[in-house]
Amino acid sequence: RLMADRRIGCMLSGGLDSSLISALLVECAKEAGITYPIQTFSIGMEGSPDVAAARKVAAHLGTEHHEVTFTAEDGFNAVGSTISHLESYDITTVRASVGMYLISEYISKKTDTIVIFSGEGSDELAQGYIYFHKSPSTAEADEESRRLLRDIYLYDGLRSDRTTAAHGLELRVPFLDRYFTSYYLSLPPEMRQPQEGVEKHLLRSAFSGTGLLPEEILWRPKEAFSDGVSSTKKGESWFELLQRFSDKHISDDQLAQAKLTFPKNTPISKESYYYRQQFSKEYSGHEHFIPYFWMPKWTGATDPSARTLSHYKD
Repeated sequence: RLMADRRIGCMLSGGLDSSLISALLVECAKEAGITYPIQTFSIGMEGSPDVAAARKVAAHLGTEHHEVTFTAEDGFNAVGSTISHLESYDITTVRASVGMYLISEYISKKTDTIVIFSGEGSDELAQGYIYFHKSPSTAEADEESRRLLRDIYLYDGLRSDRTTAAHGLELRVPFLDRYFTSYYLSLPPEMRQPQEGVEKHLLRSAFSGTGLLPEEILWRPKEAFSDGVSSTKKGESWFELLQRFSDKHISDDQLAQAKLTFPKNTPISKESYYYRQQFSKEYSGHEHFIPYFWMPKWTGATDPSARTLSHYKD
């Protein structure tokens, strides 16, 4: 994956997955004789915990780090273009894609990096989503992990591929290497479940004490990309800002008639209605592009944000 005619960089949110990929990339680049500094890229709004964590990781690794700050208005303005490139109206996919679309635009316009490494795939493979804490059994957690991997091309895989490709970048996702995924899934299912209240415990413990990353980053709790880009202050999460924005554009009557307007994958909120409306401008009649709305399992959740889950609040 280090083979490239163009400069290599890495997305860095400051979470476990992108931090591990960045750290391993820096090590492998040295071994491969790459002499230029690896560039890392983070994005967030004012008060973003991701940006602060990414800054610590970049300092630890000695990368050439770039931070992009965007406002709510910047994000709102990018929703239409993001949906156009995604060819999707899935709620969490759109939310998370806006930040990645904007950082990819920055990389394309402001740097000479073309090949981009990223941490997608780990949450599906290593049971990293917060809702895995609620799994009724080891067997059900294992099946859910495999289901997520089967459908990743419709959700997180789609997000990372389309938002980077929209700006001429080449994405590489080591966690989805077929040999690695096959090996990881061959391990006993109970080893892959959250342990001691920590998701992706096996992956974290494998690198603990190695010095590859600061321990506080290695054991940092899961933060969804669409949440981590924004402040943790009440009412200022990215998904809450998007909900208020959509409230201004979609009427109560429109939402009440949603079942008639969109009988398949009927919008469940004004936010999802707004995304569907934008999607239909270019892809009317192609609602089958996604089979269902991505939602946390075993929680009764009606919103995909991890910040709405009780485990996150605890």
